[in-house]
Amino acid sequence: MAEASRWHRGGTPKPNLHYSKEVEIRTTLQELALYFIFLINLCILTFGMVNPHMYYLNKVMSSLFLDTSAPGDERTNFKSIRSITDFWKFMEGPLLEGLYWDAWYTNKTLYDLKNSSRIYYENILLGVPRVRQLKVRNNTCKVYSSLQSLMDECYDRYTSKNEDLADFGLQVETEWKYSPPDSTSPWHWGFVGVYRNGGFIFTLSKSKSETKNKFIDLQLNSWITRGTRVIFIDFSLYNANVNLFCIIRLVAEFPATGGIITSWQFYSVKLLRYVSYYDYIIASCEITFCIFLIVFTTQEGQKIREFKSAYFKSVWNWLELLLLVLCFLTVSFNIYCNIQIFLLLGDLLKNTDQYSDFYFLAYWHTYYNNIIAVTIFFAWIKNMFLAIINDTYSEVKADYSIGRRPDFELGKMIKKSYNNALEKLRLKKPEEDEDKKNEKGGDLVERARREGFDENEIESAKQMKKWKDRLEKKYYSAEIQDDYQPVTQQEFRELFLYAVELEKELHYVSLKLNRVMRKISTLPA
Repeated sequence: MAEASRWHRGGTPKPNLHYSKEVEIRTTLQELALYFIFLINLCILTFGMVNPHMYYLNKVMSSLFLDTSAPGDERTNFKSIRSITDFWKFMEGPLLEGLYWDAWYTNKTLYDLKNSSRIYYENILLGVPRVRQLKVRNNTCKVYSSLQSLMDECYDRYTSKNEDLADFGLQVETEWKYSPPDSTSPWHWGFVGVYRNGGFIFTLSKSKSETKNKFIDLQLNSWITRGTRVIFIDFSLYNANVNLFCIIRLVAEFPATGGIITSWQFYSVKLLRYVSYYDYIIASCEITFCIFLIVFTTQEGQKIREFKSAYFKSVWNWLELLLLVLCFLTVSFNIYCNIQIFLLLGDLLKNTDQYSDFYFLAYWHTYYNNIIAVTIFFAWIKNMFLAIINDTYSEVKADYSIGRRPDFELGKMIKKSYNNALEKLRLKKPEEDEDKKNEKGGDLVERARREGFDENEIESAKQMKKWKDRLEKKYYSAEIQDDYQPVTQQEFRELFLYAVELEKELHYVSLKLNRVMRKISTLPA
C-alpha cells in the first residue's frame, strides 16, 4: 500500500488566478495611478503659489520696521517698546524713516515717484498708512471700597462691551472721533484680547514733514490715554519685480496691567495671479483639481448608495469624506478670493490718497493657503499610510500569524505579464499549462492497475489523494478570502490518518533504500 500511494503525489493542478482577482488588481492599479496623478496636481497647486521671494520680502521689511532703532537710542526699536515714551520715539523715528523714501541715497531724484514712496527703491507704498486705536471706558471695573480714596478710576481689559465709543480730546479731526467698525472686516486676535475693526482712526500724509508734525501734535494732546488698549499701524506695499503684495500690520497692545506688548504680521501674497505662462499652468491645474473632485465625489456617492448605513461604519470612509470636505473648502476659498480681488483691487489702487485696506484680501488668501496645506497633508496620509498599512500589511501579517505563506496576486500578475511580453518578443519559449502537464501523465489509477497494484492499495491511495486535495483547497488555495479557517473534528481525523499513511510510506521507502544499499555493498569492488 505504501508503494501504491506514490501515484497521488502529483495531486490536482493549482487553480488559476480567479478572473475577479485580476479585475480587482487592475482596478486597484488604475485607481492608484489616478490618485497619484491627483496628488501630483495638488502638489503643483500648493507649491506653485509660493516662492522664495515671499520669504525674502518679509525678511527685508521686518528688519526695516522691527529691528531699526530710534536715532540716539540703540535700545529702542519696535520689538523693545515697553512704554508710551518708547512708542512715540518709534513713531517719530524708525517708522517715519522707513515709510518715506523720497530720494536716492545721493539725495537726487532718480525717477518720477508719482507722489508715492518707494521703500528700498523697489516697493511702492500703496495709498497712505493708517493708524487706529481702541479704548475702553472708565469704571468698566470696580475698585475695592477701602482703596477708592486712593484710586477712583478703573479701566478693564478690552471687550466689545467695554469699548469706549465717545469722542475725546480736541474732537476736531477723525483721530478724536469714533468710527464704527466694518462688519465685513476680520477681527484681530492679539496676545491679551480680540479686537474688532473701527475705533479712533487717522491716516498719514504723503509728506514726511506733515506726518512728523501730526505725531508731535498727537503726543502733546495726549492721544494715548489710560483707556487705550491697542494701536494698529497698517500699510501695504507692492513689488513689481516679483509681482508680490506685502501687507504689514504693527500692533501695540496696552494691557490692563500696564506696559506695552508688541506684535506684528507680514503677509507677502500674490494677488495678481494670472500674469506669466507659469501662472496659466497653475490655472490648468486648478481646473484639473475640480475635475478630480467631481470624479471622487461621484465615486463616494455610489458607495454610499450601495452600502447605505454600513458605509459610515468604516473609519477610512470618514477620512474620504473629510478629504472631500477639505477639497470643497479649498475650491470655495479660491473662488471667493478671486472674486474679492477682482472687485476690490481696482478701487483700492485708484484712491492713492486714502488708506488701501489690502489686509482683508491677505487675510482670506492666507486662510486659503492654510486649507490647501491641510488638504495635501491628509491626501498624502491617505495614500502613503492608510492604503498601504490598512490593506497590504494587515493581510500579510495575518497570513504569517496562522503559518500561511502570503499569496501576492499583484506580484504574480506582474510576473505573468512579464513572461507574456518575453514570449511575444520570442525571447522565451512558451510554457505549457498545468492542465496539459497533468494530462500527459494519463489516468494514474489505470496506470496503477496496469503495474499490478491491488484494489485495496489503489483505494487507500485514492482516499489519501482525496484528503490531500480537500486540505490543500481549504488551507492553501489562491482563492481563499478569509484569513483564518477553523479545523473541524472530521478534518483533524483525516489529517491524523494522512500523517499515519505518510509515515508508513516513509518507512517503506527507508526499508527499500536499505535493501538497495546492502546489494550495492555486496558487489565486488
